[in-house]
Amino acid sequence: MRLRTLLALFGAALLVVVGPPLLSTGDGSDTGTQIPGLRFMVPNTPGGGYDITARTLAKNAEDAGLTHNIEVFNLPGAGGTVGLTRLVGEHGNGKLALSMGLGVVGAVHTNKSPSTLADTTPIARLTEEPDIVVVSKGSPYRTIADLLAAWKKDPARVPVGGGSSPGGPDHLAPMLMAQAAGIAPRTVNYIPFDGGGELLASILGDKVGFGVSGLGEYRDQIEAGELRLLAVTGPERVPGLDAPTLREAGLDTEFTNWRGIVAPPGLSPTERDKLTGLIRELHGSKQWKESMKKNGWDDALLIGEPFGDFLDEQNQRVATVLKELGL
Repeated sequence: MRLRTLLALFGAALLVVVGPPLLSTGDGSDTGTQIPGLRFMVPNTPGGGYDITARTLAKNAEDAGLTHNIEVFNLPGAGGTVGLTRLVGEHGNGKLALSMGLGVVGAVHTNKSPSTLADTTPIARLTEEPDIVVVSKGSPYRTIADLLAAWKKDPARVPVGGGSSPGGPDHLAPMLMAQAAGIAPRTVNYIPFDGGGELLASILGDKVGFGVSGLGEYRDQIEAGELRLLAVTGPERVPGLDAPTLREAGLDTEFTNWRGIVAPPGLSPTERDKLTGLIRELHGSKQWKESMKKNGWDDALLIGEPFGDFLDEQNQRVATVLKELGL
């Protein structure tokens, strides 16, 4: 009996020594990033920038072993403010986050939303990317100069489609283009779509004269030859793509978009830290770095309170730009 007791005690001690490392390997427990039941809400239709960002984030986090079984779902409407209102109503829910960006900032203004980003818990800004100016492969506009000539001649007859409501990035970019080209922004025939996925069909079908959207949303179609890339709105050309910047095309303006994550109000410090910790660990993963490169996203990580300050600045910026453009 004494020998059996000693063996049992030795076995138990061995489990204590060996067990914890085995339990913590690859399941996120070593970094504290496990959030069972985590859901990402996308406030527009499938195929848009918020959708691609959320689904990429979820897959990368799971592949990196940071957390598991993240659900991504779409709740489109009113430029993203339907989703924002739902999020704000989920007070204290640490298992819900909203994929968002500059488009939601603008939609709050133009839709006079009762819920604002100031009502949310800021988690992180993730990426930046330029917008792009694209047409279908059969479009008569072969270059950005061709497009600008036709647009200046009769702005109303060259409708521009964007994957965001007025005040969003795909609206602000062509309005700044118009202003730089000497076209009165109020004369621009802007047609909003609820995300880049909806916009794509209208560009391919020549239902709009040209489209403005995020690079990551349409890169595959550009490389496949279905879309013709005329220009990028950022300060520099995009490696691997043959398209000038707006400044190279003679327009004294530039524009970049950004995307991030916010959560409901009323989170406990522990719940907030879980979400920011997940993003911090994801940012350092090889999976996320590969996705950033593939989608043409620039790293723009800003976590917690600094992101909240940035949201306040963006809110003021959008309000000022809309006023300056007379919109």
